[in-house]
Amino acid sequence: MLRRRFLLSPLAAPSLFGGSRIDLSRLSLLTDEVGKTHAEAVAFARQYGIGWLELRRVPGESRTYAYMEEPKLRELAADLKANGLKVSFLNTPMLKFQLPGTEPARGRTETPEQKTKREEREKQQFDNRLADLRKVIRAAHILGVRDIRVFTFTRVAEPESVFPRVAQVLDEMAAIASKEGIRLLVENEGSCNVATSAELKRICELVPRKGFGINWDPVNGMSREKPFPDGYALLPKKRIGNVQMKARALVIGPDFLDWPAILQALARDGYKGKVGLETHVFDGTLIEKSHLCLKKLREIMG
Repeated sequence: MLRRRFLLSPLAAPSLFGGSRIDLSRLSLLTDEVGKTHAEAVAFARQYGIGWLELRRVPGESRTYAYMEEPKLRELAADLKANGLKVSFLNTPMLKFQLPGTEPARGRTETPEQKTKREEREKQQFDNRLADLRKVIRAAHILGVRDIRVFTFTRVAEPESVFPRVAQVLDEMAAIASKEGIRLLVENEGSCNVATSAELKRICELVPRKGFGINWDPVNGMSREKPFPDGYALLPKKRIGNVQMKARALVIGPDFLDWPAILQALARDGYKGKVGLETHVFDGTLIEKSHLCLKKLREIMG
């Protein structure tokens, strides 16, 4: 009877349905959220026996890993290998700016001169998008990572009105990336045109390439939807390539999510990727909260 009860329990459900249980071996850490330097981030991962890292900004610096010079990237890759660490996801800021010809939904406090300069700068970013993509692809190859993050431009009042243009840009970029064995994962971000699970579903319908998928961050959609179970139910499960979690949804509130249930649902639905911890605390206790998150994750994933 006891064995029967266990087999019917939620913890056993993933194996019964053919899924792969998500444990600490599939946890990844954003380095700039767990250390004030790259060395500290590596030490944090080794302390907890975590074998995967997500890269975004270099801890303590304004540089992003995606745009580092090749010699530095190769030095970094060698350091990670020496420490038994691999890169699961390369976070980039690509397309996190205004799409030319559109107007942001939320006005910014800026003078006309500041607005003109910003729009000129962001127009240049748009024009350089493919050159930047090739830089990121180079970085991904050196770091041995397949998946890279992209966004969907600054959010407008009616996002669906620009989805065809956004999809056209993403499709062009995904075609280039696919030829290099790289997959673009679009993140739902509140300040961008794709912020909710429903919007993730729609952009995936418009960009059906296998080399294009989802980086799902349930907290990012909380102001517009109930991300789980409602939002999750809308997602095209086979397109989910990466998942990210934040401390305020895991250990400190106020946006608590049922992460054990989310992890079970992902496993049940055949999710094969990693779960990245983006602690995201801004009160000076970032590292402390990262340790708190790991304690909690040991309970629910270990």
